[in-house]
Amino acid sequence: MKIYRRYLSREVVAAIALVLAGFLALFGFFDMITEVKSVGQGDYQLRHAIAFVLLRIPGRVYELMPIAVLIGTLYALSTLARHSEITVLRASGMSTPTLLGVLFQVAAVCAVLTFVIGEVVAPPAERAAQQLRLKERGRTVSQDLRSGLWVKDERMFINVQVVLPDHRLRGIRIYDFDEKAQLRSVIEAAEGEYLPPDGWRLKDIVQTRLYGERSEIRRLADMEWRSALNPDILSVLMVSPDRMSLPHLSSYIKHLSENNQKTQRYDIALWKKIVYPLAALVMVALALPFGYTHNRVSGVSLKIFAGVMIGVFFHMLNGLFSNLGAINSWSPALSALAPSLLFLVAAAGMIWWVERR
Repeated sequence: MKIYRRYLSREVVAAIALVLAGFLALFGFFDMITEVKSVGQGDYQLRHAIAFVLLRIPGRVYELMPIAVLIGTLYALSTLARHSEITVLRASGMSTPTLLGVLFQVAAVCAVLTFVIGEVVAPPAERAAQQLRLKERGRTVSQDLRSGLWVKDERMFINVQVVLPDHRLRGIRIYDFDEKAQLRSVIEAAEGEYLPPDGWRLKDIVQTRLYGERSEIRRLADMEWRSALNPDILSVLMVSPDRMSLPHLSSYIKHLSENNQKTQRYDIALWKKIVYPLAALVMVALALPFGYTHNRVSGVSLKIFAGVMIGVFFHMLNGLFSNLGAINSWSPALSALAPSLLFLVAAAGMIWWVERR
C-alpha cells in the first residue's frame, strides 16, 4: 500500500474513533442520569445502574457508527484540506476515484464491524441489561402493557399477563378454536415454565371445555402444554425489531407467516439490519466533497455542524421510511434501502458539482 493511502486511512480512522468515543461518552452520560433516578427501587443500586449503562454500549456503537463515520471522515478531510494536504495529493496525481477508494476501504471495515456488533454483541448485551434492571428493580417485563402479550399459534390465541426475566409466565389464558372458528376450550393457568424443546409446564390450572350449550370445568395442579411459543419468541416480543438479531427476526417472521399474520414491520426491520452497516459507505461518499474546499477553523466547525445535522436527518429518514413502508405496504427492501439510496444520489451530485468547479 502506498504511503499516502496509509496516511489517509490512519487520519480517517483516528477521527472516526474520536467522534465515536465522544458520542458514547455523551450518550452514556445521559443514560446514567436516567438510571440514577431509579436507584433505590427494589434492590437497584448504583453498581447496577453502571452495569446497565456499560451493557448498552454495544447497542450504542451499532446505532452511532454511520453517524460517527460521516462526522469523522468529514472532520479528517476538512482538516487535511485546511492544511492544503488534499491539494498536494491531487497535484501529485491522486484522482477522486482513488481517494474515494481509500475511504471505501475504511468504510468497509466499519461496515463489517457494525454488522458483527449488531448481530453478535449487541443483542445479548441488550437482553442482559434489560434483565438486570428488571430483576434488581423487582419489576416484570409486561408492567408497561395494558392487556399483556397476545400471540397466535395455529388455532390458539394466547394471552400472557406477566413475563418474568427468566422467561417464566404468569397469568396465562389459552383460547382454543376449532376449524369452524368456534371456541372449543379456555385454559387459565397461574404460572408456566418452559420445557425444551417445545413444551410448557402449566400450574394451578382451570380448564373450561365447551360442548355446544354445555360447559365442563376441570381443575388441575399441573399439566404439559405443547406450543410453538418459546422464550426466543417472547424475547422478540419484548424488544424493538431494530434491536433483534437476524436469526431471531427470521424465526419470528416465520412464526407469523405460519399463523397467517402480517410480517411487514418485521420484514422491513430484517432488511434494515442487512442494509444499515452499508450506510458507512454512503457516509464517506457524502463527506468527500467537503474535503475539496479550503476553509479556516471557522469553516471546519461549520462543516462539523453540517455533518451532525446530516447524520440526524439520516436517522430520522430511516425511521420515517420504515413507518411509511409498514403503513402503505411498500416493498420491505425498498423501505430499508430508500434513505441510503437518496443520500448516495446526493453524494454523487455533490461530487460531480465539486469536480466541475
